[in-house]
Amino acid sequence: MISSAQNPKIKRIRLLQTQTRSRKKEAAFVVEGIRLVEEAFQTGQVPELVIYTRDLDERGEQLVGRFHEKKVVCEEVSQEVLKAASDTETPQGILAVLPLHPLALPAECDFLMIADEIRDPGNLGTLLRTAQAAGANGLLLSPGTADPFSPKVVRAGMGAHFRLPILNCSWEEINLITNNLTIFASDMEGDTRIWDADFTQPLALILGGEAHGPGEHSRDLADIWVNIPMSAGSESLNAAAAGAILLFEVLRQRTKSRPS
Repeated sequence: MISSAQNPKIKRIRLLQTQTRSRKKEAAFVVEGIRLVEEAFQTGQVPELVIYTRDLDERGEQLVGRFHEKKVVCEEVSQEVLKAASDTETPQGILAVLPLHPLALPAECDFLMIADEIRDPGNLGTLLRTAQAAGANGLLLSPGTADPFSPKVVRAGMGAHFRLPILNCSWEEINLITNNLTIFASDMEGDTRIWDADFTQPLALILGGEAHGPGEHSRDLADIWVNIPMSAGSESLNAAAAGAILLFEVLRQRTKSRPS
């Protein structure tokens, strides 16, 4: 049992929790809580390390048992040590270190989301979760976007990291990946309402950051600018809410256009 927060394994976890450069250097990230660790198990993720406390409930104990069967290193720790390793105020008794190997995009994509400098971790995590739920092929992250494997993004993503391809890209790479797609960008000043746009064609959606919206590169890339109609007096939507509306308008149009 690990009883000291100075244990090298615990110190490594803290670095992975707090430093983007550590996650990139070690190609690893951390997930916390029974639900997220279960999601990892169910999607075939094999942790490098699992730490847990002895007060786990039956569901948690069964999960640790499954990892033991797969020869994963599982270490019991004290509650104080788990709290030291955790990024949350109230740890849920289990934490896993996973290899950072993002899923690859499908060979042919017809529905991509591009996050243009979305810096808020909660908004980015919610966007990941929503994109996966709406059936997007993947999420492309422009330079300046929050680290998708930071703890807050991972928690907000609620398991989307294990099902949705997530790629950090240069704008040159984004341009190459989306070369055969129609590019829609969302802006309050866009001249096409979202329900008047044709989202049934192969496309990519650009969603800009919270402060300034789509940037210069997005403006060069976009083919069509769309807006989300709002009632008089409304100023704007946050990135997560705007992304959800856009993504599910694509899903609505595509579902409606399919023969019954």
